Amino acid sequence: MCRNIRTLFNFEPPATELEIRDAALQFVRKLSGFNVPSQANAAAFDHAVAAIAAEARTLIASLVTTTEPKNREIEAAKARARSAERFGSRNS
Repeated sequence: MCRNIRTLFNFEPPATELEIRDAALQFVRKLSGFNVPSQANAAAFDHAVAAIAAEARTLIASLVTTTEPKNREIEAAKARARSAERFGSRNS
């Protein structure tokens, strides 16, 4: 599950609110073991997602670096190439 969490810092364009929330959701799902919580746990689950997303925004905003921001398209192409190398091409 957590393999879906992507690095959000130092990208151009910066991480969106949706990307931050999705990462928080994946994190809470992993910690809780629930993909979708029961009604009894929904409020606690939603609160945890919101709290972790807020802390992630704070963390990303406070980090500093001297390196140039990475380009999302270039990094995605590199990831696809690594995946093709590891798992082979879909056309095979």
